[in-house]
Amino acid sequence: MRCNAMAPLRRRRGAFVPAGLARSSRIRRWMAVAALIAVGALSCQQPASENVGENTAAQTPTAGATELLGFRADAWLLPDDDLLGFVEIPAGPFVMGSDPAIDVQAFENERWAPDRTQGTVDLPAFFIGRYEVTAAQFRAFVQETGLRADPAALAGPGDHPVTSVSWPDALAYAGWLETTLLEWPDTPPQLAGLLRDGWRIGLPSEAEWEKAARGTDGRIYPWGNDPRPERANYQGTATARVGSFDCPECAFGLSDMAGNVWELTRSPYQLYPYDPTDDRGDLEADALWVMRGGHFGDSAQNVRAAVRGGVDPGARRPFIGFRVVISRF
Repeated sequence: MRCNAMAPLRRRRGAFVPAGLARSSRIRRWMAVAALIAVGALSCQQPASENVGENTAAQTPTAGATELLGFRADAWLLPDDDLLGFVEIPAGPFVMGSDPAIDVQAFENERWAPDRTQGTVDLPAFFIGRYEVTAAQFRAFVQETGLRADPAALAGPGDHPVTSVSWPDALAYAGWLETTLLEWPDTPPQLAGLLRDGWRIGLPSEAEWEKAARGTDGRIYPWGNDPRPERANYQGTATARVGSFDCPECAFGLSDMAGNVWELTRSPYQLYPYDPTDDRGDLEADALWVMRGGHFGDSAQNVRAAVRGGVDPGARRPFIGFRVVISRF
């Protein structure tokens, strides 16, 4: 079975947004494919001659690892901190979407309703990755599972975000990481307790992503209301090392929530108002999946915290990556 890359993203008004919301019955198939990839039963692949990744599962976390400053070679190249790079986002409300009276760059798909520009969403606590998933972390996953990944996903610098991954690839990585940390005796006690209590590792919902990016004060960018090219990797030519742009004003101490790569979410692209139950229901519908944050080559308009892009689940692009969350979903 082969999961072919589907229609490329289309540009409209300078942002990557879907041209429509055509629906059929393929989400359940994509979810099943992602689950099979996560357990190594299926490879989502390019033509066979381009595939890499033999089934050379490592026996220990250090097997095949490369030393990277700030990342643990004994823990699948995860960040070297007390929670392996996860940051808690407290429970509570935040303002979602854009008010054109405040943000003149806002796109129409950021509007909450015809008669309302923004909405308030109350989220439970969750934990999100401080950094985008790196190429080294994704390579560790491929080495452990034998996933036949796109060669471009394995070729980037180890401390840059992984790119050229599909939505099922990202879900598969998250599922593998959840199982791995649940079974690993050295998982930090707080993380181990969450996973034993039924919390899951996955992609963020677009509401989780937006709250993590902009905090609770409705700021336009992760750092404030004005473009600041020294705070993020945009209007450039290539990805940068994760965390290489200092942003002391950024909410929750997260890195690269603007620019570097578009980040996949678990939310299907649909019109606001946002409804968290939509992310779990209607699995018979086909969808584009929301991606957030803009990428290294985008303008300041496209790296605002409320910008919404959409991507086909099978697409792999050199400007799309992801980060993961631990939450109750």
